[in-house]
Amino acid sequence: MARVSYHAELDALRRDLLRMGTQVEEAIRLAVESLKERNAEKAHRVLALEDEVDRMELDIERRCLNLIALQQPMAGDLRQIGMTLKVITDLERMADHAHDIAKVTLRLGDEPLIKPLVDIPRMAEVAEKMVRDGLKAFVEGDVELARAMVARDDELDHLFNQIFRELLMIMREKPGTVDQATQLLMVGSHLERIGDHATNLAEWVIYLVTGVRQELND
Repeated sequence: MARVSYHAELDALRRDLLRMGTQVEEAIRLAVESLKERNAEKAHRVLALEDEVDRMELDIERRCLNLIALQQPMAGDLRQIGMTLKVITDLERMADHAHDIAKVTLRLGDEPLIKPLVDIPRMAEVAEKMVRDGLKAFVEGDVELARAMVARDDELDHLFNQIFRELLMIMREKPGTVDQATQLLMVGSHLERIGDHATNLAEWVIYLVTGVRQELND
């Protein structure tokens, strides 16, 4: 692989990483919309998106490994390729969580919701923003943007705790709601885990730029 095509491939990897992130954002948004609107079609679109994200992960992974094997990149390029391998793993797991939320929509079917969904859509908005900012920070090497994501992760944790308390109260008052309340708790948990994976992106950015591993999920 000539040096010019090597740099072109690095640029292509960055573009495809952003495209993969966009697919993940779309999957998160559609998954929660499918639940809020009781829309099975949107839920099935999430399942298809998750398959696409899986395919993209394998493709980017193969190309990263080829670059390492054939070009023997050094210093910054090697670190960026290594971090790309880490980031696609986090993105793939976020898509898995969106897939699991869509499956909740399909399991509930037309069953009326035991409460209006307010905090869960808010969690989805925060999670999508974290994914977007994490990828922007990664591509631009923006450490400050990466560190700013910690506050949003705290917001996600706060919203999830709020949902937990509210659903616990509903279950105590109406034991017949336990099955659905448990499903909604799982949705909140999936969104909280998406935030954790997005925070991992921030940690990779800090490592990529500074060479220092910093835990942001304390």
